[in-house]
Amino acid sequence: MKNIAVIDYGMSNLHSVLKSLKKVINKNYNLSIAYSSKDIEDASLLVLPGQGAAHSCLEKLASDFPDLKTHIMNKPFLGICLGFQILFEKSFENDGVNCFSLITGDVKDFRSTIKKDMKVPHMGWNKVNQKYNHILWENIPDKSFFYFVHSYYAKATTETNILSDSDYEINFTSAILKDNIFACQFHPEKSSKHGLQLLSNFINWSEKLT
Repeated sequence: MKNIAVIDYGMSNLHSVLKSLKKVINKNYNLSIAYSSKDIEDASLLVLPGQGAAHSCLEKLASDFPDLKTHIMNKPFLGICLGFQILFEKSFENDGVNCFSLITGDVKDFRSTIKKDMKVPHMGWNKVNQKYNHILWENIPDKSFFYFVHSYYAKATTETNILSDSDYEINFTSAILKDNIFACQFHPEKSSKHGLQLLSNFINWSEKLT
C-alpha cells in the first residue's frame, strides 16, 4: 500500500485537500497527515498545500521538515498555491525571501505590476492555458477554469517547466512540471470536476514514476 502524506505546517486548507484526495484514491492508497519529518520518511507521494506568507511558511517548514527539499526532489510531489510558490528561487513577499530554488523564476506582488483598479487578491475562477499535452491534463479540456486565490504570482523562466499559464491583466505561470514535481497556483480541491480530475491524474502520473 502506498502512503500519501499531506504536509501540515499550520498554514493550509488541509481538510479540503484531504477530502478531495479521498474522492480520487483507491484501496491501494493510504492518506495521512504529516506533522514532522518522521511522518514523510516512508511516504510514497507528498502533497504540500498552503495559504499565508512565504516567509512564515518557510520558517515553519525548516523547523518541522528540515529535509523536505530532499524528499520533494525524490518522490512524486504535488504543491498547491503557497506550496507552488516556495518552489521558485525567490518570493518578494515580506521584503523578499529565498525559496527552494527548484524552479527558476521569482514570485512577485500583483500590486506592483497591474493597474490599481484590478482587485488583489486575484480571487475566483480563471482560465488555465495548457502549454503542452501531458497525462496530468487527461480529460481536462484546454482553457478550463480553475479556482484561484493569491496576491503574489510566479513567473517561471525555464519554458519546459511551464505546464500552464493564466492571465490576470498580466501573464503568469499557473502550473509547473519538473521531473517528479508538479505544482499549481490554483486550488484543484476547490475546482469542481476538473480539479478532482487533476488530482486523479496526479495519482496516475505518480504510478508511472515509481
